[in-house]
Amino acid sequence: MPAILFDPSSDEPFVLSRSRVDNFLECSRCFYLTNRVGIARPPSFPFNLNNAVDELLKNEFDIYREKQEPHPIMLENKINALPYQHPDLEEWRESLRHGVKREHKKTNLILRGGLDDLWINTDTNQLIVVDYKATSKKGEVSIDAEWQIGYKRQIEFYQWLLRGNSFDVSDIGYFVYCNGIAEKDEFNNILEFKTKLIPYSGNDAWVEPTLLDLKETLLRDQAPDANPKCSYCSYVKKTLMV
Repeated sequence: MPAILFDPSSDEPFVLSRSRVDNFLECSRCFYLTNRVGIARPPSFPFNLNNAVDELLKNEFDIYREKQEPHPIMLENKINALPYQHPDLEEWRESLRHGVKREHKKTNLILRGGLDDLWINTDTNQLIVVDYKATSKKGEVSIDAEWQIGYKRQIEFYQWLLRGNSFDVSDIGYFVYCNGIAEKDEFNNILEFKTKLIPYSGNDAWVEPTLLDLKETLLRDQAPDANPKCSYCSYVKKTLMV
């Protein structure tokens, strides 16, 4: 099924995923070529192991959601919360077709994003956005690297989406970060992880001005200049010089 491209003459709302918005922030030219021309970046390599960890974490938290009991990681980190129950939760998790949706009337855009999990603070009744991450590295995991700004924007975008659906959402979100342990003598068909809960105080103030800039870019007759840091555009430029 071909991708739906933005039509400047159409009055129909144009749907954009969270990842497309992140694409705009990385390189407005790549974003324009994808959504106006239909020339998308090459797909990234599938992270099947990470997806498996995501699925297992969802299954695990769903056990405690069903019982309405705190997960051990909440107790360990002294967080007064429960996995949030909602009839639309599975739809909100479906990033490819559904997700949490919010209409932005100023730009006539519908934004959507598939979240990993939601908790609810039992003291304040605020929703808590939770994102699962998996890796395998020596030392402690963190969200301090420059390239992890995308992780932070992810939490903030989900907070913005939920607030647009009249939910009271905490600024504090959490990363459930699983780090695969490679320092083992034997594999034995078992991959062990050390899981760390990382709090993050989000600020979604960037979303509104970004959407206005994004819509202005979509309305252009020509593609904008490439971001000098964009590896995709740099690759195309170098191939043209050969």
